[in-house]
Amino acid sequence: MTVRTSRLVSTFVALVGLSLLLSAPAEGQSPEPFFKGKTVRIIVGYLAGGGFDAYSRAIGRHLGRHIPGTPTVVVENMPGAGGLISANHLYKIAKPDGLTVGHFIGSLLMGQVLGQKGVEFDARKFEYIASPARAYPVCAFTKGSGITTFEQWAATKTPPKLGGVAVGASSPDNAIKVLKSALGLPAQLVSGYKGTADIRLAAEGGELAGSCWSWSSIKATWRKALDAGEVGIVLQLSPTPLPGLATVPLAINLAKTAEARKLIQVAIHDDASIVYQYALPPGTPKDRVQVLRKGLGDTLKDAQFLAEAAKAKLEIDPVTGEDIEKSVAGLFSLEPALVARLREVLFQ
Repeated sequence: MTVRTSRLVSTFVALVGLSLLLSAPAEGQSPEPFFKGKTVRIIVGYLAGGGFDAYSRAIGRHLGRHIPGTPTVVVENMPGAGGLISANHLYKIAKPDGLTVGHFIGSLLMGQVLGQKGVEFDARKFEYIASPARAYPVCAFTKGSGITTFEQWAATKTPPKLGGVAVGASSPDNAIKVLKSALGLPAQLVSGYKGTADIRLAAEGGELAGSCWSWSSIKATWRKALDAGEVGIVLQLSPTPLPGLATVPLAINLAKTAEARKLIQVAIHDDASIVYQYALPPGTPKDRVQVLRKGLGDTLKDAQFLAEAAKAKLEIDPVTGEDIEKSVAGLFSLEPALVARLREVLFQ
């Protein structure tokens, strides 16, 4: 190599290095964020007016501030088949770019393990962001049903009509089926409603006696009827008493056999941490998953959001994406005999 050529090469290398140095972000400075100018869609698998919709709309009003680039956040409803339509959409159709977030009931994930019909996803491949709260169900009856205590429910000769959504919905459907099997409670499950908002309206119109779904949702969306004494809580399906329900009996304490307790624990207690989960499509870039995990985590601690949640009576008891992953993995390690029994109870 000639001296002239060597000097030219050295000059070129120096210019390239200078260019890279000038174009690189300063220490502590992020590159232009992916989410800037974008729109993040939260797809809720149920109608507006229910608990899932209430959580997503409250979160959607604050989430953008906690994502680099401050994207617009919109909420869309995709009801049908107890959330299964939206779950399959997230898995099969939504682009894995971090701009589509799914919010559907976590019991559908267990549904895959149990062989639920219509499941077209692998629960182990979703990217889980977080859940705003653990969703322990309670059973609510209207005053017009004539049932105001657990004892009245257990003793009634005519099984009360309780509203459901679809096979595989942890609440109301799974909760009611488990109570019938584990505690022998009389109940006529009337499924097919598009969401708890429709169940609530049917109960208020006398079509149903009530139903069982998360206390956080009932407290937020049926507040006026609760305060007026038109609706009462007669049973809670949590391991310990929920705030404000100290005198309401616990289902687990009424179970008389080991199998009954196991059914309540796995299908209801363990399920509670994943009910309100938010997920991303498989293949979403890991860095965007982490951005959204941090963004939702920060939102759930944000003072403005917490004030809105408190006003709306939305329980906030966050579950991390990592913990949801562990819970989902645990579903796939259930003993075969228990899986068979759960399938028999929940899909009969």
